[in-house]
Amino acid sequence: MQQSEKIISFDRRKLTSVPLSVHVKETVEHYFIQLDGHHTSGLHAMVISEVEKPLIEAALAYCGHNQTKASKLLGLSRSTLRKKIDLYGLS
Repeated sequence: MQQSEKIISFDRRKLTSVPLSVHVKETVEHYFIQLDGHHTSGLHAMVISEVEKPLIEAALAYCGHNQTKASKLLGLSRSTLRKKIDLYGLS
């Protein structure tokens, strides 16, 4: 099973309020450690695409797959959301 395929289980009663930015920073720092001195480029685009797809998936699930509600939740136009759904193969 690849790392991206792992199922994460958690107890909602034990969640603490940690800002998303903290998780992103820790994950990017971990990525840098894994690079082990190797050079890379396009990090911004990679991070945005890695975050955007699950964000859209979660918003759609939260809104019962209603694209109008999800677009409002995300602050996107419905047409932009539809383009991103197609881009990430979420249709």
